[in-house]
Amino acid sequence: MRVASGQCALSAPAVFDQSDDGKVIVLDAAAALAEHSRARQAAALCPADAIRVHGD
Repeated sequence: MRVASGQCALSAPAVFDQSDDGKVIVLDAAAALAEHSRARQAAALCPADAIRVHGD
């Protein structure tokens, strides 16, 4: 089963995008530092629990 809601890409568009087949793409890991709270929100919204954000 594939879940492709796009919530992570919508929550942190500077960090994530979504491919045509519904997979999450990390655009810029360094941007995740500046967008830390949005990256964490994206991970929380990911229905497949496929995103993990490490660090403070």
